[in-house]
Amino acid sequence: MNTFHSISEYKALEPVAITIGTFDGVHIGHRKILEKVINHAKVAHLKSAVLTFFPHPRMVLQKDTDIKLLNTIAEKEAILAKMGLDVLVIHPFTREFSRLTATEFVRDLLVNNLKSKKIIIGYDHRFGRNRTANITDLIAFGNALDFSVEEIQAQEIEEVSVSSTKIRKALEEGDVDTANAYLGYEYMLTGTVKKGKGLGRQLNFPTANLTIDEPYKLIPKTGAYAVKSNINGKDVYGMMNIGYNPTVNGKFKTIEIHFFDFNGDLYDQTIQIDLLQRLRDEKKFGSLEALKEQLAKDKERSLRLISQ
Repeated sequence: MNTFHSISEYKALEPVAITIGTFDGVHIGHRKILEKVINHAKVAHLKSAVLTFFPHPRMVLQKDTDIKLLNTIAEKEAILAKMGLDVLVIHPFTREFSRLTATEFVRDLLVNNLKSKKIIIGYDHRFGRNRTANITDLIAFGNALDFSVEEIQAQEIEEVSVSSTKIRKALEEGDVDTANAYLGYEYMLTGTVKKGKGLGRQLNFPTANLTIDEPYKLIPKTGAYAVKSNINGKDVYGMMNIGYNPTVNGKFKTIEIHFFDFNGDLYDQTIQIDLLQRLRDEKKFGSLEALKEQLAKDKERSLRLISQ
């Protein structure tokens, strides 16, 4: 897959079948649209393409919003590449861009720049300045500018009653099972391993301390989780704590992972953590010994989950 960070960066040599949207989470509802694009492109001898935007339009147009996203740009890129997409265009979303008329957006960008021959979109897609244009307008543009439009009907999308908003809510409530079912994969956190205070090592549960650079990335509810990572090509399981370490009066939120069968040096490496299941809430223990006993129970429960 080739990725471009603006529409002007992409010099189209071949016409594309394309869909347009933020696709935060690339969840099972999104995949219905994306699979249609990829399959149609193969049959029609086109390139399959996605036009998406960053920052998320709500971050730009609603300054008071505190929206958190399910994917970083790199995570979304990896998911789409795995699906078999040919071209990903991540266009900067600005107030100026939002003021483009429907005609300017379709004629100048979708047709002249991206060479769109087939546009596949969901039933409720709106575009252009103030989002005033709809599917009927897009079909009219297609007749005038020589591209076809396929609308995915409401009932086809709603068969999988899922939205990025529902997934965000589930994760904020600690409901990893529901979030993962809607996503179609385990929710992931990607970050760099940095040195911590060494408390885990004192308790014989050494941890990798994960720092996530993207402030917009949604961090699930505090608590303990069973997790998986792939390190040097090998699946490694463990448990993760998201929280403030109240037993030692911690003041900052941390993400700490204890791996069960890994002893290598991960400092300054970027790793991806997949969340398998939430184990419990974070709590303050009366002593470090009591915390250590709980960690042993968490490990035992995690190992049982993994072996199922």
